[in-house]
Amino acid sequence: MNVLSPGEIASVWIENGKKKANLSVDKMFLLGIFAGIFIGFGANASIVVTQTMESNLDVGLAKFFGAAVFPVGLMLVVMAGAELFTGNNLMTLALMDRKITPGGMLLNWSMVYLGNFVGSVILAMMLASSGLYGSKFLLEKVVSVAAAKSSLTFAQAFVRGILCNMLVVLACWMQAGSKDMAGKILALWFPIMLFVLSGFEHSVANMFFVPLGMFLGADVTWGQFIVKNLIPVTLGNIVGGAVIVPIVYYVCYVRRTGLPHKESMNA
Repeated sequence: MNVLSPGEIASVWIENGKKKANLSVDKMFLLGIFAGIFIGFGANASIVVTQTMESNLDVGLAKFFGAAVFPVGLMLVVMAGAELFTGNNLMTLALMDRKITPGGMLLNWSMVYLGNFVGSVILAMMLASSGLYGSKFLLEKVVSVAAAKSSLTFAQAFVRGILCNMLVVLACWMQAGSKDMAGKILALWFPIMLFVLSGFEHSVANMFFVPLGMFLGADVTWGQFIVKNLIPVTLGNIVGGAVIVPIVYYVCYVRRTGLPHKESMNA
């Protein structure tokens, strides 16, 4: 079969967690930079697609078209090879299975998160100076996105971060169950499209969206961005992607029966 069962996917992700924890620090950081750039590519495409749609088309359809192109970022991360903080939240599976240490996991998270931030800001700086955002519509769109994200309350950003990363790690989980590239693309596209369409908050995407808006004139400071958006969204992402989904799947597919799990795909 070209599709793994949920229990077999759990086994794959435990092994993935071991590999990620054993990466050298320079690889964690460099591949983190690439992931920040890749996610930024998808975010940029979303802005370009939706720049005039909300005023000229149904708002829901405009959000859908923007959400439809955003998943290319995670596709690049998974299939071209990069390290994304939100996806790496699934490393808690390997931690619970005692295959990695808390220190190894936290080292990966911190270096990858820093790399994601550097890559996202580099891409934002390049696009801001490229002249591609000279259009009034593009400029207004990206400035409004940055302002909106930085005006959320802590609770709003936190909850949206939880819901976002539940979907992101589920996308990462499902793609690991496919043995061919087409299956991985489909597994990644639907959950990522859904989180963008729903308006949930992704910490790494916001590392691109908000700085780009700031570079292009948004009335947002670095302090406002970090305190009002990045911190609560990151914490929410951790709860959704490192706590809720991995704990439930560990209890259901790993702890009770061991690995590999032989349950039916319909279980």
